[in-house]
Amino acid sequence: MPLTGGPLAALQSELADCRRCARLVAWREQVAVEKRASFREEVYWGRPALAIGDPAARLVVLGLAPAAHGGNRTGRIFTGDRSGDWLFGALWRAGYANQPESVSAGDGLALTDCWVTAAVRCAPPANRPTPAERDTCTSHWLIPELELLVAKRVILCLGGFAWETALRVFDAPRPRPRFGHAVEHRLGAGPGAGLWLLGSYHVSQQNTFTGRLTEAMLDAVLGRARELTQGHG
Repeated sequence: MPLTGGPLAALQSELADCRRCARLVAWREQVAVEKRASFREEVYWGRPALAIGDPAARLVVLGLAPAAHGGNRTGRIFTGDRSGDWLFGALWRAGYANQPESVSAGDGLALTDCWVTAAVRCAPPANRPTPAERDTCTSHWLIPELELLVAKRVILCLGGFAWETALRVFDAPRPRPRFGHAVEHRLGAGPGAGLWLLGSYHVSQQNTFTGRLTEAMLDAVLGRARELTQGHG
């Protein structure tokens, strides 16, 4: 479902102009100028990558950060790279997406009952945001975004970074549950009370090429996410 207005659209518009983290701004803009050879004829977005999804989503998919030549090029999270191929293919098979791929911001992709976002919204060098960059991005963008997603029931965390970010955002008490594939944790008292956190290995090539994450594994996690959003906990 495309965003045509409202507070989430306004937040995304404001996010697109963010320049709070000097290192990330410098890197995203450098990549947008130098480009990858295969994309040398394209105009890179070179700004914070935008989320996509249904404002009434019960499932929120939380990634790490946009890829330098994926979301940083196309302007939309998980769009235009191999990780996105895996994620949106799985969302399509699970009935959350209207098509199995996401190649550009204007490709017609629409999600139902699902919102896809990231802990950090600018492509970081070596795909490693600093703690300060994570905290700046989550406080200014992720927390307000999640507050506006009032129907959310499940946060599907792709990778340990997203898992730890979600625990911090919702102020989970210690000892905090450890990340693992298909790990489930229901948040208790606090800002996320009643929400489910669900873990999955990230859809990065390091995991998908090596077989650490298979399509069947990802499909099973999304099937469990569907059950949890429907109250079958």
